[in-house]
Amino acid sequence: MATTNPLQFIQQVRSEVAKVVWPTKREVMLTTVMVFILAALTAVFFAIVDILIRGGLQQILGMFG
Repeated sequence: MATTNPLQFIQQVRSEVAKVVWPTKREVMLTTVMVFILAALTAVFFAIVDILIRGGLQQILGMFG
């Protein structure tokens, strides 16, 4: 592996960072809102599944106890 001196390394890092396409403020806000909405929907889904499983188990165990 070729070694580079620290100055060359910093120059290479700066040139690579310059190539990065940063998201706009609007894109960041939209994706953040989407993450919160999907997290809320996932929480509701698993809460409903939990309630259904708990109810089913209580009925099954109620038949034997």
